[in-house]
Amino acid sequence: MTTTTSGTDRIEPPFAADENAMLASWLDFHRATLAVKCQGLTDEQLRLRSVPPSTLSLLGLVRHMAEVERHWYQGILLGEEHSEGLYWSAEDEDGDFNGVDTADTAEAFATWQAQIDLARRAAEGLPLETVGRRKRRGADVTLRWIQVHMIEEYARHNGHADLLRELVDGSTGE
Repeated sequence: MTTTTSGTDRIEPPFAADENAMLASWLDFHRATLAVKCQGLTDEQLRLRSVPPSTLSLLGLVRHMAEVERHWYQGILLGEEHSEGLYWSAEDEDGDFNGVDTADTAEAFATWQAQIDLARRAAEGLPLETVGRRKRRGADVTLRWIQVHMIEEYARHNGHADLLRELVDGSTGE
């Protein structure tokens, strides 16, 4: 079965914009890049691991990014408490990566997209100086920091996705 992803049209970030629009544009660009890396692959291809002992896979990255979106926007920015993750648990803190062998790929992509939508709504209209309702390691975290961190998080994992996609079918670029 081939999994389709929504939102795979990447829009180049503007060369000139205010800081909030610039950060949001770059974040959306990187979100779409991960979707492009997964586009057109079968469930089995999305589950393919990199190299032992790593549990890294494209599906694991999608599940991980759903967790990350939820943590920073719902947890830190909005202050919601989550006793367990979407995919991880106290028994398996890397469940987002470890649990892909039998994972429902359509559910993972839908969950990731839902978390992106919730993140956009959480940040919408807020000044970048907005301080999250929960602290991180005892320190206040601003929306600016969250946006920059999310760009960094996606950029790093998109590098992993490049290598994984090349392993799957030889595709490079994008």
